[in-house]
Amino acid sequence: MVSILKMNFEEKRKRLVESLKDRGILSKPEVIKAMLTVQRHKFVPRDAESSAYIDSPLSIGLGQTISAPHMNAMMCEFLELKEGEKVLEIGTGSGYHAALCAELVAPGNSENPGHVFTIERHEELVNSAKESLRETGYEGKVTVIYGDGTLGYPKEAPYDKILVTAASPSKVPLPLRDQLKEGGILCIPAGSKSFGQNLYIIKKLGEDFKSKKVTGVRFVPLIGKYGFES
Repeated sequence: MVSILKMNFEEKRKRLVESLKDRGILSKPEVIKAMLTVQRHKFVPRDAESSAYIDSPLSIGLGQTISAPHMNAMMCEFLELKEGEKVLEIGTGSGYHAALCAELVAPGNSENPGHVFTIERHEELVNSAKESLRETGYEGKVTVIYGDGTLGYPKEAPYDKILVTAASPSKVPLPLRDQLKEGGILCIPAGSKSFGQNLYIIKKLGEDFKSKKVTGVRFVPLIGKYGFES
């Protein structure tokens, strides 16, 4: 029975990736490989496993969600993640997106592995994400931190790339801008607390930041000192 279920999950994952490629969402070989490799069903509640490879967000409890796969794919492609890079993620959630990033910056047998630092404000999700990452083999490539993500993680700054998986107010949290490396990329949804959000790609160029609005989105709000009030 286990082997049959495993085959079903693998087949569903392949079909999802093919669909994202056909829709023009996935194009970079390294991101395609990561999406084919990371087992999304290991990062959702047990009763939602059968829906893990549907292109839709899913509840993970505490009013939080795991993003739809097309959004994970888009953000990974926009970040231009490369082997050896140091990544900061704000909003660990289930840990799935951190695993995708780890697959890109620290692929198996890498001679120059990067690392992903990810911050989550819900302690229960911190614990479940750590367990999912351990179970899927990413424990040594991802560090999960319990805290206020709007403050970033100055201990390991600066970062090559920063990914935010919750919607910021229109003014991007200053600590995140400060902790981005020269030439680094920040991918962040911003706007209102519920509607009217857009995904932005921000590049740090010296003392300046070049911002590009990509598409309309809808994320849970970013809560914290430099985000929205809870």
